[in-house]
Amino acid sequence: MVQEAYVRAWECFGSFHGGESRAWLLTIVRHTCYTWLQHNRAHALTTAFDEAQHGVEDASANPETWLLQRARQHTLHQALEALPVECREVVVLRELEGVSYKEIAAMTKVPLRTVMSRLARARQQLQQCLAALAQGGPR
Repeated sequence: MVQEAYVRAWECFGSFHGGESRAWLLTIVRHTCYTWLQHNRAHALTTAFDEAQHGVEDASANPETWLLQRARQHTLHQALEALPVECREVVVLRELEGVSYKEIAAMTKVPLRTVMSRLARARQQLQQCLAALAQGGPR
């Protein structure tokens, strides 16, 4: 629409007599949009509403579902922040980023068994923290 409006403005530039150029250009943009809507909207208005086609298919489009997802994300973020840094690091790398145990060991420069024990400890602490947060209490 903007491109079409600029073409129209270029063609009509001879009729511009000074004054507010911004208002003049925005008027052309507005008229261009209304013209496009007039030509293309008539067909769109005759399309019947079909529940199968236009209905809400995705549950995430539901505001209540979205709010619950946001609350769960916030709770998980709180629980992750409560973990010690070395435990949080391995959980994020493994569970959120999908990095293998060997890659985590190489990245953090610790033995593979240390990665495994940190991950087990982190999962246990995370589970306890999430349970406490779910019951409304602090960690």
